[in-house]
Amino acid sequence: MSILWLLMALLLLGFVLLPLIRRRRGGIEQVPPGHPDAADPAAYGFVRQEELDVRLPGPDEDLLQVLELVQRTQDYRAAAQLLAGTESEGERRWQRVQAFAGAAALELQQRPGGVHETPGGQWLRVWRAEQPKDAGGAAVHAEFLAQQAWRTSTPGTDEFRIIMEEARESCAQAALLAPGDPVPYVAELSIARGLAYSQAEFDQLWLKILDRAPHHMGAHLAALHYWCEKWHGSREQAYSFAEAAAARAPEGSLLAALPLFAVFEHLPEVNLVASFYQSEVVTKAIHGALHAVHAADPDDPTLPHVRHLLLFFLVRAERWAEAMQQLIHIDGHVGALPWTLFTDPAAEFALHRALAVAGYEANGGSPAGLPG
Repeated sequence: MSILWLLMALLLLGFVLLPLIRRRRGGIEQVPPGHPDAADPAAYGFVRQEELDVRLPGPDEDLLQVLELVQRTQDYRAAAQLLAGTESEGERRWQRVQAFAGAAALELQQRPGGVHETPGGQWLRVWRAEQPKDAGGAAVHAEFLAQQAWRTSTPGTDEFRIIMEEARESCAQAALLAPGDPVPYVAELSIARGLAYSQAEFDQLWLKILDRAPHHMGAHLAALHYWCEKWHGSREQAYSFAEAAAARAPEGSLLAALPLFAVFEHLPEVNLVASFYQSEVVTKAIHGALHAVHAADPDDPTLPHVRHLLLFFLVRAERWAEAMQQLIHIDGHVGALPWTLFTDPAAEFALHRALAVAGYEANGGSPAGLPG
């Protein structure tokens, strides 16, 4: 036992900035205030922690304006108009459907309703009642039900199954209203995971998505969860799925970053050594994601998702300058993995940001050294 403690002590001494890195789904113990390695992110013009937007991974001003209007007026029509004008094959429609569904679910959670109170998210119910043939409203409702199942009940229980079955039926209705739209089928991917579709059933669903949007990043991220070890696949199956998608990705596609998400989904529960994040498997996945980011369209709505996960890995691999390059693109928004897995996403993001700044400055970096 004494040898074990000695080895652990030697490993801990190897850290420059952190007394301990602890993987509690990616958690890091914070550098105490006043620590000589602490640095001030404000010097780089970064957004204050309390002002970080936890709703989205990156900017979508049209969506935010409509969300504010819908929630203030409880009138769904602006949301219906925005979705009607968003192309069905792209990533942005799926992200907007998720955002509207999430907003309605959060409203309901905050105001469940009662004898003298209207439940939150009533605008979505009115939307479905007044425009039952609207494909956008149907897709939002299907995603809302799926999110409700995950938020309010436990997988495997009767309550969870009942909500998920209703969500499955809503996906089918949404698909009938818009036959070429991949979004209802993408929404069904989380239902497939929750209801434990067989691999044959899942493959049939996946083929419908590939027929409509073969390079849809959001769909691939959702499908990856199904193939993970903690759900219905294995580490090998998840890695194989991610690597195959990356290999067939066209130039400019962010699918080349999918292996990094597979690595993240299979991180060990506890890891004390920074060298793990410098290992061959992790380094290869980071390089693939960096290549994808450099080649991607700057306006790709899934680009912030990749940058956020890259920040997480680059900080832990002590690649400070590269981590800072991601920060200047994503700072201000934290509605993405891995931060959304934490109780306080903004705090966890701000911690990684502070570590990136401290490491960057410890190696001679300064605000003047970063592009504007």
